Amino acid sequence: APPAPARPVAVIGDVHGCADLLEPLLDRIARDHPAFLPVFTGDLIDRGPDSQAVLRRVRALGAGAVVLRGNHEQMMLDFLDDPERSGPAWLRHGGAETLASFGISAQDPDAPAALRAALADTEGWLRALPLWWLSGTVAVVHAGADPRLPLPAQDPRALLWGHPAFGRFPRRDGIWVAHGHVIVDAPRCARGVISVDTGAWRTGRLGCALISGDGVQFLVQGS
Repeated sequence: APPAPARPVAVIGDVHGCADLLEPLLDRIARDHPAFLPVFTGDLIDRGPDSQAVLRRVRALGAGAVVLRGNHEQMMLDFLDDPERSGPAWLRHGGAETLASFGISAQDPDAPAALRAALADTEGWLRALPLWWLSGTVAVVHAGADPRLPLPAQDPRALLWGHPAFGRFPRRDGIWVAHGHVIVDAPRCARGVISVDTGAWRTGRLGCALISGDGVQFLVQGS
């Protein structure tokens, strides 16, 4: 059966610090599709230049949006919890750009403390972000899901980093899964999977899927 959310949703792919793409996309949704609830697949931060601005903008949406935790938010939280162990991987994969957006140098030995201070009003919100969200027969996750398991039974690593069977085998519960994390040339919908990550930080294009009882449409912001 086609995807059928309980209410119209606008699933927005990985923003990765691209505030210049996010703002006009949100404007388009609000202007042209006001009934659609924005749902973010996670990875708001890292790689792009304006992670601080993206966090501030998305938080300002409050109850007017759903935000999931991506693997990049998880890496940043791991950095705050254990900088020596988790810092090198996060910094290599876009953490340095996030620190720079807060005016913090990745070379500063006090960077973890400085970031925690900068996130004083945001860290708790980040830690509380869910790993999945369900509306009708549409689930939204960051990276993927084991098609054999119901959402509450998923391994968090599969939701954050993906699962080898995701997209290869169909689910048997009628749930469509919308996700980010894996870059696609254009948003697509097939075999129970809706992919929306168009690699905004790399391509200059931010993808979005408009899902309702009328079907699935796609928006792409940028060139």
